[in-house]
Amino acid sequence: MKIQQFFAENEWLLKIIFSIFVIIIAIILYKLCTNIVEKTIERSKVFNSKKTKTYIRLIKSINRYIIILIVLMAILKIYGIDVSSLLAGIGIISVIIGLAIQDFLKDIIRGTSILSDNYFSVGDVIKYKDIEGKVLVVGLKTTKIQELATSNIYSIANRNIEEVATLSKLIYVRIPLPYELKYKEQLRVVEDVVKIIKKDTLIEDCDNVGLTELADSKIEYLLKVTCNPVNRLQVRRNTLEHIIEGLEKNNIEVPYNQIDIHQK
Repeated sequence: MKIQQFFAENEWLLKIIFSIFVIIIAIILYKLCTNIVEKTIERSKVFNSKKTKTYIRLIKSINRYIIILIVLMAILKIYGIDVSSLLAGIGIISVIIGLAIQDFLKDIIRGTSILSDNYFSVGDVIKYKDIEGKVLVVGLKTTKIQELATSNIYSIANRNIEEVATLSKLIYVRIPLPYELKYKEQLRVVEDVVKIIKKDTLIEDCDNVGLTELADSKIEYLLKVTCNPVNRLQVRRNTLEHIIEGLEKNNIEVPYNQIDIHQK
């Protein structure tokens, strides 16, 4: 009896308790729904591993917004606010709200388009403007990319993502050789460099594509290097170092432009 009287006199406290209870239930439901979705998608053979991560993150984002909306409506009801009349009022001012959140809606529409049109997935390495980076998150509003060169993380509004390039596993690097070197000797040196490059643990494979250019002061052969796109920058640096190593091993100097002056 005393408890009922206490809460009758302190109705605000009862509302706070009910509000906390609603929030706790919402958190439990969110985690439960998320776990069910994760297990369902992971067991499905429709999506590959990258797509699985992308869709799980997207569904988590949608689920979070829905739960927040339900919790907000429930708390308003607890505090005696007429939710039905509030919803009717929203219809009247929807145009104003639409103008205020048009960027938000653009982000959601673009985010859905990114997934449906298979622009990229979580784990892909992409080039967006001048940024080459790994996709960390594809959300409803933003996409997060970790730049390969600096490890900086960029949060990009989905509405701004109009064109991206998904980087492949291939890198093409040129080997410069002097004209004084005979053709068969050129091939031997190139194959020697390829063997050195293949020993690098970051490099999956390396092939000699062949002669690619007869430049002013050098002959250039093209190498096709296969690696994880995440390691592109480091692999390119390593490959150039291995080329120098191979040329030095064969007592060959890197060709460069020279000017010959003849006096009469």
